[in-house]
Amino acid sequence: MHGYIPFPNISPEVFSVTIAGYSFALRWYALAYITGLLIGWWIVIRLVRASHLWPRASPPMNSKQVEDLLTWVILGVVLGGRIGYVLFYDLPYYLKRPLGIFEVWHGGMSFHGGFLGVALALVFYARSRKIPLLSAADVLAVATPPGLMLGRIANFINGELWGLPSHLPWAVAFPGPAAQNCGPNWLTICTRHPSQIYEALMEGVILGALLLWLAWRRGWLKYPGRLTGTFFAGYGLARFIVEFFRQADAQFISAADPAGNVISFGTLGGLSMGQVLSLPMIAIGLGVIWWTARSR
Repeated sequence: MHGYIPFPNISPEVFSVTIAGYSFALRWYALAYITGLLIGWWIVIRLVRASHLWPRASPPMNSKQVEDLLTWVILGVVLGGRIGYVLFYDLPYYLKRPLGIFEVWHGGMSFHGGFLGVALALVFYARSRKIPLLSAADVLAVATPPGLMLGRIANFINGELWGLPSHLPWAVAFPGPAAQNCGPNWLTICTRHPSQIYEALMEGVILGALLLWLAWRRGWLKYPGRLTGTFFAGYGLARFIVEFFRQADAQFISAADPAGNVISFGTLGGLSMGQVLSLPMIAIGLGVIWWTARSR
């Protein structure tokens, strides 16, 4: 028997209460969203109050505008994340059951969809308030990684989005028949990569620390768009790498393609949906960094 980490016995619900026969629960995933948004709001407030970090010592927003923007960001995350999941990951299912789109309590949120939702909300808000768009995008880029980290930790607690089978000593025995199905050739208890933790570290801790360092110590907020480009490229690269260790979504797995790739290169392997969606982010991020360097 190889060494592994047993799955921690943590309830998906932080707490639940029953009122008039109806049960209401606060789940870790919802708490991660709420806490991530609050931490992000605190980071943005700190940045806009540090006038020396900005071009001509002029922050793009004041504290009141940051609070207003938070409302738009929340709408972008929720609506974009849900619509993105429906379109990118399980459209045939929701075409048959359109009312299921509104059943958000069953899960199903896409980061790439949430990202597009926030981008649209930011563009609309910045133009309506005459706020410099790239500088506003930069502060959101710096503020986003804590929420990504908490969201991936919540995925781990929920026992979802686990990785491929692994014999590594830090592999985790996730519960449930699907997670415990490592194939007929797996003779011991099924253990998998904790890919949620990999993402929390790469997208949250490493990328977040890099963006904070570039903003506070290297003065990159004085070059509008550069931190946004770094976030695009950094997240896209982190997600692309982690996808090599992450189990594909069930709807993409078939007998012909057990790896669940949406683009196949034959014997050379293929690309998952997460990788296909991440490649444009890497390209756009590198392009924005190059453009800001040329525009100095």
